[in-house]
Amino acid sequence: MLELRPSCEHCNTALPPDSTEAMICSFECTFCKDCVHDVLHNVCPNCGGGFTPRPIRPRENRKNENYLGKYPAGTRVVYKPVDRETHEAFSAALRNIAPEKR
Repeated sequence: MLELRPSCEHCNTALPPDSTEAMICSFECTFCKDCVHDVLHNVCPNCGGGFTPRPIRPRENRKNENYLGKYPAGTRVVYKPVDRETHEAFSAALRNIAPEKR
């Protein structure tokens, strides 16, 4: 089950389960759109992969109990602000390679 983390790992901005601002990498690292674009340059600081919009889990039970009531959003905050200088060096070469080719 996808972990819906409650906030951006870099700036700690709240990202509720219905947020269209939440972005995730393939390891579920969670950042807000602003940080992904302005700070991370679409390069995950933890794995080097790219980001995609986080899916929104339905609020209501429309089918088979697959909804927030049965599978609530996570409450575990992961707050690890990125060192910008270190990430600039790490992401310099990767940001010019499409995520699917990294």
